[in-house]
Amino acid sequence: MKTVPVDTLKRFASDCLEAAGVSAPDAALVADTLVQADLWGHPSHGVLRLFWYIRRIQSGATKINVSEGSEQDPPLALSVLDGQDGLGQVVAHRAMRRAIAAARAHGIGAVAVHSSGHFGMAMYYSAMAAAEGCVGYICANASPAMAPVGGREKRIGTNPLSWGAPAGAHAPFLLDYANTAVARGKLYDARAKGHAVPEGWAIDSEGRATTDPHAGIAGTILPMAGHKGYGMALAVDLLSGVLSGSAFGSGITGPYVPEGRSGAGHFVLAIDIAAVRPLAEFEADMEQLIAELKATPRAAGVDEIYYPGELESHADILHRRVGVTLPAAVLDELREGAKALDVPFPF
Repeated sequence: MKTVPVDTLKRFASDCLEAAGVSAPDAALVADTLVQADLWGHPSHGVLRLFWYIRRIQSGATKINVSEGSEQDPPLALSVLDGQDGLGQVVAHRAMRRAIAAARAHGIGAVAVHSSGHFGMAMYYSAMAAAEGCVGYICANASPAMAPVGGREKRIGTNPLSWGAPAGAHAPFLLDYANTAVARGKLYDARAKGHAVPEGWAIDSEGRATTDPHAGIAGTILPMAGHKGYGMALAVDLLSGVLSGSAFGSGITGPYVPEGRSGAGHFVLAIDIAAVRPLAEFEADMEQLIAELKATPRAAGVDEIYYPGELESHADILHRRVGVTLPAAVLDELREGAKALDVPFPF
């Protein structure tokens, strides 16, 4: 394990992406999304994924520096964005920017995205909306990770979603979750650290419960809350894949695989709060809601009650001060990848 400075880590990730042919602005954006996940305390979506994306660029599976395309002015309240098989982070960022602009013009903006790729942590994009005084939503379908309830073969992805909103004097409300028991990246993170995973996360290829991350990756991650997580994952696939005209179900290729068109789709939504009620009133009510939550009598052993996004805000403040700690296995992969690209390894 080694703790590395945040700015150095971000610059390193950006340099590697540029060395792989990504334009400087797009490389900086993708690097920021990865490091931000580490800052929020979610290493499963952090820089451990850097060379997963680079290998897909090198194979030609992911296109780089794709055109942004023309947009109407003002933008349509509902539009479709062709991701052109580009980097999912770049495509999702464009989609949320468009949704926010549409919300400014119409009160609400939605973008159906097809032909994109894996975009990292969903709350990166819902946080964009919250920062602009909007309620934001984004969801994406993903490569098969779980079986339908009662099955033992992968048919549907983790299919994450995220909601974001400003919260007045507090850090933004940011809800982000996969519809599996956990994001698949958490099994990769456990494998990198040599840790077992908790019971209830995964089953092996024979349908047996397992705490071995290797067996869980080869097998199937279980749905969140049983049939409820399965149903919500299908709803995300409906919006992200079927509605947008992208791939769906078992037709998605994940970032873990270096070759093969991703086919991932997204659905992005922004609501301009000021079009519904004064933003200051909304934020005041969010502060009251959070105060009520925190005033709830606590169960034994609980020191504080948190709202979604609060723990990530605390982690962000801490890690910007002390740096990001990376496991030896991740550092080894970053070192080897940088050497192949002739990028200096600064850690």
